[in-house]
Amino acid sequence: MGFLWFGSRLKASFSPLKAIGFALISPSTLIGALSSMSTKTSIIIDSHLHVWANTEESSSAFPYAQAPPDSLKDRASTGELLKQMDAYGVDGALIVQPINHKNDHSYVLEAMKSHPDRFKGMLLHDPSLSEEKAVEQLEDLALKGFVGVRFNPYLWPKLEDGESKWAPMSEGAGLAVYQRCADLHVPVGIMCFQGLDLHYDDILALLKKSPNTKMILDHFGFTSVENADNFAKLLDLAKYPNVYIKISALFRLADKSPYNRVRLERFAPLLQKFGANRLMYGSDFPFVLEQPEAYGMVRLVSSWIHNDQDREMIMGGTAEQLFGPWGVSKLE
Repeated sequence: MGFLWFGSRLKASFSPLKAIGFALISPSTLIGALSSMSTKTSIIIDSHLHVWANTEESSSAFPYAQAPPDSLKDRASTGELLKQMDAYGVDGALIVQPINHKNDHSYVLEAMKSHPDRFKGMLLHDPSLSEEKAVEQLEDLALKGFVGVRFNPYLWPKLEDGESKWAPMSEGAGLAVYQRCADLHVPVGIMCFQGLDLHYDDILALLKKSPNTKMILDHFGFTSVENADNFAKLLDLAKYPNVYIKISALFRLADKSPYNRVRLERFAPLLQKFGANRLMYGSDFPFVLEQPEAYGMVRLVSSWIHNDQDREMIMGGTAEQLFGPWGVSKLE
């Protein structure tokens, strides 16, 4: 495990005493802690979920930018998530900034501060910012403990050509942030909600312009089991060593519980092509709560993996390789 080097620009303003998740650690304490980590056989990390304020929290301190669905409004708070994690033995989680709080990261930051051993955060990039301001936001939130960036392409301006096209992520502020993420060792997750094919050329452009940035595609790249061409495109991305796939939100792929088509036609080929060290499990909480398995989806996906080493990577190891070990904040 290496140490993050934040680069000259961020380094100038970096103070270990101010940054979330950093502490002054004696060599003996560090060696002992790392030895203890190395003997831990497995850890379960939920690499994709959201939290937002419940009704009471939103009215008192954390207002919504966009109202959550009524059925989940009071089921996605930090407290509710912890109940689910504890019930199913999930050790840690990567909280992806929800659209419900949009560019106000205070609720996720509060969750990270209150439970630093359980939660890490992935910030939401704001495409309306200038290149300079966008990179400043990235650096500021990285100092506060965020370990990833989410690109939601539908927040970019839509092009007026009558087609489903948006301004490219691979230009301007989006590219500046993506390239800076390589320096900071901060992965970028991309949500291709309306289909991988709509953003494929843009994704290829990002990979070409910044080959050292680690890219994560959410929810199997949104490659429905009814769209073989899209899935072929996803498999072709395996040739780029910095592309990772989230084995998450099975219910978004046009299959039904127990998701046998997802298992056979999506998960198995991805495991063969990418390998376990580039796949990671995610629940898509709280939306998963409306599925038959609910948060127990973690057990279903784990049951698909018959090799112990592959299971350890997909269910937690890959996430820790990308985002750092969970529980480090306990070290003093």
